Amino acid sequence: MEIRLVEELDYNVISLVINDWWNGRQMSSMLPKLFFEHFKNTSFIVEEENQIVGFLIGFLSQSHLNEAYIHFVGVHPEYRGKGVGRRLYNHFFDVVRQNGRDTIRCITSPINKGSIAYHTKMGFEIEQGDKEFNNVSIHTNYDGVNQNRVLFVKNMS
Repeated sequence: MEIRLVEELDYNVISLVINDWWNGRQMSSMLPKLFFEHFKNTSFIVEEENQIVGFLIGFLSQSHLNEAYIHFVGVHPEYRGKGVGRRLYNHFFDVVRQNGRDTIRCITSPINKGSIAYHTKMGFEIEQGDKEFNNVSIHTNYDGVNQNRVLFVKNMS
């Protein structure tokens, strides 16, 4: 498996499979093409035999100069549990360090138990919110009305 930078054409491939990778959840609207155009230097693809098996879309914050943000990560269902996600995250962590950043943030939906477990396993801490859902601190209405989110932070120093 090889890691490379995303290219604009990758959007065409990923946009066709993203909802399937999430068992029919409508996720494609959360990953517009602009990420493949404007965040190429901090977003990555994992390929095996010229097939995309994972991706991470991240960027360096323009507002918080010590921070980076992971916007979206996906791993082909047949490749989960094989270290693809860990490789992507570790690669992003290296890029973050190389750019003098020491804090990484990301969010997930409170219903995504797998994502919550994975991020805590990768060393992210859940930021204190204003409510709890299934014993997890959440930020209510974070992404709009009834769009609650779990916020994560990882300090790299």
